Amino acid sequence: MIEQLIAEATECDFKVALEIKKPKSWLKSVSSFSNGIGGTLFFGISDDRKPIGLSDVQKDAEAISRLIKERITPLPQFILKPLQEDGKNLLVLEVSPGRSTPYYYKADGVMEAYIRVGNESVIAPDYIVNELILKGTNQSFDTLTTDAVKKDYSFTLLEATYLERTGLRFEPSDYVSFGLTDKNGLMTNAGKLMTDQHTVYNSRMFCTRWNGLGKGSIFDDALDDKEYEGNLIYLLNSGSEFIRNNSKVRFVKKAQYRVDKPDYAERAVTEALVNALIHRDYIVLGSEIHIDMFDDRVEITSPGGMFGGGSIQEYDIYSIRSMRRNPVIADLFHRMKYMERRGSGLRKIVSETEKLPGYTEAYKPEFSSTATDFRVILKNVNYIMCGASVHDAAHDTAHDAAHDTSVISKQNLLLEFCADPKSRDEMQAYIDVSSRSHFSKYYLKPLLSSGKLEMMFPDKPKSKNQKYTTVHSK
Repeated sequence: MIEQLIAEATECDFKVALEIKKPKSWLKSVSSFSNGIGGTLFFGISDDRKPIGLSDVQKDAEAISRLIKERITPLPQFILKPLQEDGKNLLVLEVSPGRSTPYYYKADGVMEAYIRVGNESVIAPDYIVNELILKGTNQSFDTLTTDAVKKDYSFTLLEATYLERTGLRFEPSDYVSFGLTDKNGLMTNAGKLMTDQHTVYNSRMFCTRWNGLGKGSIFDDALDDKEYEGNLIYLLNSGSEFIRNNSKVRFVKKAQYRVDKPDYAERAVTEALVNALIHRDYIVLGSEIHIDMFDDRVEITSPGGMFGGGSIQEYDIYSIRSMRRNPVIADLFHRMKYMERRGSGLRKIVSETEKLPGYTEAYKPEFSSTATDFRVILKNVNYIMCGASVHDAAHDTAHDAAHDTSVISKQNLLLEFCADPKSRDEMQAYIDVSSRSHFSKYYLKPLLSSGKLEMMFPDKPKSKNQKYTTVHSK
């Protein structure tokens, strides 16, 4: 019974006994569960989930109810029930996710709101408290009215993009009906995020193409870096362009045609960037979206964890319920056909990536979140996971980089081609590699070292008449 309850709990904590003199030790969990996705406290159970039992269940139950009512404000919804396991008396406190956030622990002259970070309850930072306040009053950052007057700003990019993507003109009345201004012409935060001018400081995107598989010094290890700020459509276009400019479209030659092999699915990139722009937390001062490109992947990180609490790792993306941190922005992007309303963005990222030539399960996109950020990782399907990357050969010609496919598949082609002895020039021409150093490093030397290929004149390795042939197993 207890194992089933633990398995069904969204979050859980275990207490061997009820702390009466130091109730904050467990009341902070009540606060964090209420401010998040709910959770369960098990009293009379050790951290290793062994039932220890409580000596006076009735007395402890009364104390739990009393302390919650006295020290958690507003009063959260909870269910307290007794349970027996292996003859031990236990108490199970189920706390529901609250609608009147934030829920504070209030005692000893302090008032603190808690959130869950991993399996701990920690004091919520100010920006998360601010977001909880908005959530508790059924408001969002993008719906708040500002003192900025619409007539003082321009919306050229918004109106042009709306016309291009919908075929409709952006009428003056649309600003009010779409939630970008109020009836008096004062802009909401959503409106400010769509002006041609940079009016929301946190509306920024930092992009870096790192050299290799990890971060280093921006001055020594970055192949390209850009900073963008302003209108959300401008950020979307700029982020897409940065990724496109720092990735390649290779191709595989077939008998009568060729198959294009882009590093990343364009629609998946768009979905990931739209997700970052509309679901990010704009309250966090000094924050921005980060695009970090490496040889083998793109990481898109946005401020703000899962809206409503929890982490994306705990959810099945195919059944996750759509919750919008910025509903006005989300609605506008839906109208411009950048996204769907039903919250299928993460699923779309996966399905579009799966369509790429050369895709395997190893290249499946990854999603992760903490209390403070959300990250999407797109894998480069042209990166060779056995160790050699098409990006490693910086000295290769642009022609080689644009046509390189898989080292392994090309090695196999060479072994078939060299059933009859072939010269080095013939081999390079056959697999379309012009750089002699690249050919030697990734094809010729590995095949010779593995014993799959041999020289016709091993005593004269540098002979101009040297040819190579496949070693047939006996």
